[in-house]
Amino acid sequence: MADSGLKRFKTLDDLDVAGKTVLVRADLNVPMRDGEVGDDTRIRSVVPTLKAILARGGKVVVLSHFGRPKGKRLPEASLRPVAEPLSRALGRPVAFAEDCIGPEAKKVVKGHDVVLLENLRYHAGEEANGEAFASKLAELGDAYVNDGFSVSHRAHASVDAITRLLPSAAGLSMQAELEALEKALHNPDRPVAAIVGGSKVSSKLEVLGALVNTMDYLIIGGGMANTFLYAKGVDVGASLCEKDLKERALEILARARTTACKILLPIDAVVAQELAANVPVREVPVREVESDDMILDVGSDTIEELKHVLRRCKTLLWNGPLGAFEVRGFDVGTVALAREAARLTREGNLLSVAGGGDTVSALNNAGVSHDFSYISTAGGAFLEWVEGKELPGVKALQV
Repeated sequence: MADSGLKRFKTLDDLDVAGKTVLVRADLNVPMRDGEVGDDTRIRSVVPTLKAILARGGKVVVLSHFGRPKGKRLPEASLRPVAEPLSRALGRPVAFAEDCIGPEAKKVVKGHDVVLLENLRYHAGEEANGEAFASKLAELGDAYVNDGFSVSHRAHASVDAITRLLPSAAGLSMQAELEALEKALHNPDRPVAAIVGGSKVSSKLEVLGALVNTMDYLIIGGGMANTFLYAKGVDVGASLCEKDLKERALEILARARTTACKILLPIDAVVAQELAANVPVREVPVREVESDDMILDVGSDTIEELKHVLRRCKTLLWNGPLGAFEVRGFDVGTVALAREAARLTREGNLLSVAGGGDTVSALNNAGVSHDFSYISTAGGAFLEWVEGKELPGVKALQV
């Protein structure tokens, strides 16, 4: 068994799967391009769990949602196009069932070792956490494994209700995620820092509020930093800024002083008249931003200061970019800090855990995804865990 926070949760080692059919909840809600899977990261993430169950003599039935069909059978929300990529990743045939419950599903499950069921959300009972729908799912197997941390913040039938009907445990990907977040949040080697970026403070208020209680350093970047600079009396010009959140920003700054958390904001910035590629840019101290300037990245002095902070730390939690990294020229700060964190991780001096929002794309852009200790593909679940919220899918597996 493993430890998440102060509570233990069941893992694959707690399940006897030999000769049994195991329902595996994955998150195969993958991006599609022209009818084909555009990114197979989530497909690959569930493969180790499927292989482990098969190696122990079990059969696997993969459950997932896709899109938001809201209880309707929409052709564009079918999981059928995912079956072949899953088969390739697994290295063996994957049968596809045209429904996730009922006679059709039972027939396919009975005749194959590996089955992918049709979209759970074709049935309203999924999102309603319906006991009746969960019972129909449970009829297809002997045990249940949740390997989808990214869906575990939702009290849906395939995440929550089903665990009351079958012996249940966390899959290998879920276990790795929980253990990585445990090391970064609940029991970190110190000093510990968090980088929180992105466009809006309003979407991260609870995250920031939680982190000032646990971090030694809290680095705030992206458009969010502008709101904090504004709250401190800095004119941020035409930059993205939630001026109505000035008081909330001041509250967070005040609380950080009481918890001995050092909040770090940009001291200089890269500014331009518009957010576009190949536009004229200037690097200025934050107090020299002009009225028509947009702050679009951190400046070189800020980058050097933050590198020094990372070198002092033993643990790093990263959520969100430091600038408008999608546009070339405004990704310099994010790339520089990501590469420094990756170097420190490779050298064994830093435990680095990242996830949520645009973080994965930003680290891919920097070419360092494989160097971080752990990168979560979860969005909402990752943020809610950082906020300290109890996730239904995790709670259901705890003992």
